[in-house]
Amino acid sequence: MKTIYILWLRQLKRYIRSKSRIVGSLAQPLLFLLALGYGMGPVFQKAGQGNYIQFLAPGIIGMSIIFTSIFYGLEIIWDRQFGFLKETLVAPVSRFNIMIGRTLGGATVATVQGVIVFLISMLVGFRPVSFPLALVAVLFMLLVAILFSAIGITIASLLDDMQGFQLIMNFLVMPLFFLSGAIFPLQNVPGVIEKIAMFDPLSYGIDAFRQLLVNISHFGLMTDLTVLVAVTLFFLSLGSYFFSKVQI
Repeated sequence: MKTIYILWLRQLKRYIRSKSRIVGSLAQPLLFLLALGYGMGPVFQKAGQGNYIQFLAPGIIGMSIIFTSIFYGLEIIWDRQFGFLKETLVAPVSRFNIMIGRTLGGATVATVQGVIVFLISMLVGFRPVSFPLALVAVLFMLLVAILFSAIGITIASLLDDMQGFQLIMNFLVMPLFFLSGAIFPLQNVPGVIEKIAMFDPLSYGIDAFRQLLVNISHFGLMTDLTVLVAVTLFFLSLGSYFFSKVQI
């Protein structure tokens, strides 16, 4: 447990000390929230769908979490190239604990980002239906963040090139985000889009956020929780396996 705590704390300290990183990671979600929220809002209302900011904010929270958490895998490659990973792996501790510590650290940072985006969204007009349920939503944010941090570490464990990792992540993250229903409702979409969304784990995270924050759901909260827990456990297992095979 001490190994997990130390690596978790390291990730948090690196985040807190990098002010430019905090501002930069919030810029894209804020741009999407303002540009889409106010740009597409009138169209959304004319279609009889209600307030678009209310619908969009949970999706942008999910966007902030996935972009922050999944790219934490890049630090595995960075630390491998600059020697820190070697020093960590030769220590008399379990590689599984190292992987879990790094995953939880990245997930905690991503959850903090999600909470910050939630607070910013309230400044531009978003209102949750219940603040106690908003606290439950934070737990779902952490679950989603753990899932995508584990995915990032899984892929990073298979690569040793930072540019290659970034290209793969961009290729993976954008479809996951756009096909998750983050910016459009999944009701009445073409059947193929709905089928793809069912295999997108982010869809269930954003659906849970909407259920808890604005009382809108496509899959149902228990389905969201079941799928997220199952997929998270799968990628934690897969990530720990591949991380145990990392060569230094």
